[in-house]
Amino acid sequence: MRITNVHERRLGARPQAVGELLDSLGSESDGLWPRGWPRVRFDRPLGLGSRGGHGPIRYHVETWIPGESIRFRFEAPRGFDGFHAFGIRPDGAGSVVRHVIEMKLRGRALLSWFLVFRPLHDALIEDAFSRAEASLGLPVTKHRWSWRVRLLRRIAR
Repeated sequence: MRITNVHERRLGARPQAVGELLDSLGSESDGLWPRGWPRVRFDRPLGLGSRGGHGPIRYHVETWIPGESIRFRFEAPRGFDGFHAFGIRPDGAGSVVRHVIEMKLRGRALLSWFLVFRPLHDALIEDAFSRAEASLGLPVTKHRWSWRVRLLRRIAR
């Protein structure tokens, strides 16, 4: 089964400023990844070929245009065949930050995506966009985690 999952948020900041947040991913000064979620870690500074992930999700940097976009190829969990990516584009006086997953699910991954990974992923990405707003000094868009996300996070502890 093919999956496409897209999240976007308009930010009232220049693309260059948002791009700096993207380029800080996984570093000590990471201004994009939300607190309270498993940290993104790489085997070396962010760049082509860097390997890492967060929690049970493993990937490597497949393409990277500093300040504009980054694409990660999944390595785990088994059955996640595809990529996830962040991109930034100008939008009037601001920017749009976008995250997309495109993958083919095989085997048990089909069930785990819908029951576990998708709700957690959706909440994490919305939290990342809110973290970007906070890092840029913008008003922060608040959203409430679903009961499923709260339950899954409790179980994961």
